[in-house]
Amino acid sequence: MSERGLSIRAHAPLGLVFGGWAAAIALAPSAEMKAALAAPPVALPATWWIFQRPARWLMVFFASALLLPPLAAPIGNSGPHPSLLIAAIGLVAGLVWLPDWRIPANALTARFIIFLGILTASVAQAAFHSGAEAAAGSFARVALLGISVYVFFYTAYTRAGDGDHMRDVRLLYWIAVAAALFACVDFYFQFPAPAGYGPQFVWLDSGVYRRAQGLFYEAGTLGNFCVFFLVMLAVALARPRTEAPVSRKGLVIGGLVIFAALVLSYSRGSVVNLLTAMAVLLWLNRQRVRWSRVIPAVAAFGGAAAFVTWKVFPAFAEMYWLRLSGTTEFFFSATEGVLSGRVASWRTLLDWLVGNPWGALFGIGYKTLPYSDYLGMPVVADNMYLSLLVETGVVGLGAMLWLSAAILRAGYKARASMWGAWILCFWAGQMAQMLSADVLTYWRLLPIYFWVLALAVRA
Repeated sequence: MSERGLSIRAHAPLGLVFGGWAAAIALAPSAEMKAALAAPPVALPATWWIFQRPARWLMVFFASALLLPPLAAPIGNSGPHPSLLIAAIGLVAGLVWLPDWRIPANALTARFIIFLGILTASVAQAAFHSGAEAAAGSFARVALLGISVYVFFYTAYTRAGDGDHMRDVRLLYWIAVAAALFACVDFYFQFPAPAGYGPQFVWLDSGVYRRAQGLFYEAGTLGNFCVFFLVMLAVALARPRTEAPVSRKGLVIGGLVIFAALVLSYSRGSVVNLLTAMAVLLWLNRQRVRWSRVIPAVAAFGGAAAFVTWKVFPAFAEMYWLRLSGTTEFFFSATEGVLSGRVASWRTLLDWLVGNPWGALFGIGYKTLPYSDYLGMPVVADNMYLSLLVETGVVGLGAMLWLSAAILRAGYKARASMWGAWILCFWAGQMAQMLSADVLTYWRLLPIYFWVLALAVRA
């Protein structure tokens, strides 16, 4: 037999494999199955590329968390998210670079471990009080929070924390602008939600509109995300031009888009977060603040942002302003209405705590309140302090406050760096927003927040 004939016979099985594979893709009954069959040729080289550098998977994970929607599958509140696959790759990366890990025994690392340990232990309480299904959901939510803790340790205490962080923040900033721009466009055209979403609406004369949520599960998450990057913008503007990750023009243009998304999210808790963060930033720079420059700059940016929002969404902007002013005017005289029914939920939880003081010691299981009938009906606390007290007890709430104090202290110690000032200001605002939102459920955002914290620790 000729040499050519031998070559054909040798490669025939490979040709049959690829031919059968192509036929399977063509005959697959759904687009999802076609995509799943076609994924390996893309996924394998992409995985190889990610593993070339310790920190590369982090940027891929952040980009997928901000720019990809959840999959339309009946799992969880809104379906599984593609970024979980990248997180799994990150776990493998941690094993690959295991010899590089250097975790010091300090207050911050200890408090992270203690807090996560208490949440994990509360899964047993969830099983005891609400059954196996609620316990499985509790464990899943602890695991999602664990991704953020892992990102902190991986960035702070391995070679992943080395490199050009300004370049990474620049890339992350423009990814955030793209996500905020999509949220604005989504609100304008009211695209169908890509998967499950929180039913949050605004009633205008022209119709009923879903609040801007972008690619997140609900509007509050979008608002929290916008505040984080607006704080970055403010910190960057307060520093010399050479120490900012983005040019002044880029900060202003991107900031207008992010601010518009914040307004369209209709989130008042996020506004409180932003105001608190700005107050802390002014306090940090109190020795060198030139009010003659700050006030005109803030007025100019606020005016431009208000003009853009009012020009594009006039009815919504008017309603948003009425909502904010009404909150201030009627906070004490009509508290229940101002807080959108939260007071009734808080009263239910406080009544349970009064009637079950021993139950408040260890709680009923992390993240079981909205997904079980243990209190007679599912309860959405919309207050992270109160929900942690009921679900994880005094020990869980104390551990969270203890951890938050360590985060603020780490940011303050590194306040001379951009990362320290950023996380200090934002986490102070975050603690204010915890009064009206459970920010620990924002698992797609917390890894980015703790990544900045890790950079502050390294600084």
